[in-house]
Amino acid sequence: MEEIERELREGIEVAQAMLLKSTETIKKTAQALIQCLKKGHTIYLMGNGGSAAEAQHFAGELIGRFKKDRAALPALALTSNTSILTALANDYGFDCCFERQVDAFVKAGDAVIGLSTSGNSPSVLKALQLARKKGATTIGLTGQSGGKVGDMVDICLRVPSDSTPRIQECHLAVSHVLCYLIEKELFG
Repeated sequence: MEEIERELREGIEVAQAMLLKSTETIKKTAQALIQCLKKGHTIYLMGNGGSAAEAQHFAGELIGRFKKDRAALPALALTSNTSILTALANDYGFDCCFERQVDAFVKAGDAVIGLSTSGNSPSVLKALQLARKKGATTIGLTGQSGGKVGDMVDICLRVPSDSTPRIQECHLAVSHVLCYLIEKELFG
């Protein structure tokens, strides 16, 4: 029981710290994504491992629905197509698996979100660098330090923790808050 309570308490404490430190950054992120969508652009998401799952979940909420039945929103998780991922990893190396997709799809005015608990994932970094060169708004969801991602994106939402599970829990919570704010603004 003590271990269960400790794990749950730690998650609650990180979420409370997030509330105190990150509200303005969440608002800024929501505004950037809303502007992207209002102008007819697309949101692209990527990450590795658990962050890949988070990217797909976030895209699913935007394309499907969060709380409202509404029009689908243009979002694509660059983690979803296993044939593309494995072909790129095989032919170019895994570090290029998102970068090549950014090259193929991303246009100026789009938003590209990289999820990386360390902020140092080479595949995410390379893709965000190219997205920025192409004129996309770049957003990082990271852990406390922000890593290299924190230094190179337009907006970096840092979870105040170094624990991968706690960071991922907060990334999910933040994606839900962003979906709520997007739906509220675009669909009343």
